[in-house]
Amino acid sequence: MQIILLHPRFTKARSVTLGSKHLFILMFLLVGLIAGSSTLITYFLLRQAGDPDASPLLHKLAVSMSQEEDGRNEKFLKENLAMMAVKVGEMQAQMMRLDALGERVQGLAGIRPEEFNFKESPGRGGAEVSSLAGPGRDVGLDELRRMLDNLAVDAGHRTDYLNAVESTLMSDKIKSRLLPTNQPVNVAYNSSSFGWRLDPFTGHNAFHEGLDFPAPVGTRIVAAAAGVVIASEYHYQFGNMLEIDHGNNIITRYAHASRLFVKVGDIVKRGQHVADVGSTGRSTGAHLHFEVRIRGIAQDPRKFLALGANGGNQPKQMPVFVAGR
Repeated sequence: MQIILLHPRFTKARSVTLGSKHLFILMFLLVGLIAGSSTLITYFLLRQAGDPDASPLLHKLAVSMSQEEDGRNEKFLKENLAMMAVKVGEMQAQMMRLDALGERVQGLAGIRPEEFNFKESPGRGGAEVSSLAGPGRDVGLDELRRMLDNLAVDAGHRTDYLNAVESTLMSDKIKSRLLPTNQPVNVAYNSSSFGWRLDPFTGHNAFHEGLDFPAPVGTRIVAAAAGVVIASEYHYQFGNMLEIDHGNNIITRYAHASRLFVKVGDIVKRGQHVADVGSTGRSTGAHLHFEVRIRGIAQDPRKFLALGANGGNQPKQMPVFVAGR
């Protein structure tokens, strides 16, 4: 850059040539001057702001700047509090879902409500000052936000876990209700057990494939488990007979009934009244002949009824019983 200087005192024009080095030095000095001036003004304002009598204008300017900074801080705080309030609302909804899910799991698991109450906060306590870490400290805004985020993630994981537990418990509950563990008649003993015996008609040694429960004619017969009726008919040996399919290849048979109250295709519940005791078919007197069959093979019904008598604690996997001598 070339600068030409003209003046009446000069006999001739003078010129000054500025290179890039000179321009860089001038720009550096200009920036330094601006920064220094700004620092001095700020220092002067801060020093004079506390004394209104010294410079009212400077005091008003400092107060205005302070109020503007406070306004920005308040706006930032309000925005963060609004975000945290939304997060807290989401957490409250998540906790309500967890409480409802926990109560369902509690019921399926057989835990008494007084032993684990989801409506009450668990007791907590401890010393204010730790011997390991010293006294407590204040929680900052950023730290509180991180804690809420981590809590939301943990709540999601626990919801997934409880859903899986609920599904497993529900599956076990359904399977247990499909096992024939309910006593079909209200009788304390049986007149003929499962296994080899002398046939009451021929006197020959014959295998008895069920249990005989003696009871007066008209005594209620109930379903040993939930299922679907697959036979409701008269059989030349079993008389009036019912067969109920409980799934998993399990079938129960109720024979010698005087009356049948369900038909083929009916869905029956556990403990539902399905027939009355009688003495139809090949029978010497009023009784219920009760069988349990797995894949068509007769099983000892006492092994299933014993599970119900012990409180209904069913195994996770159904045992397979094989008839034998």
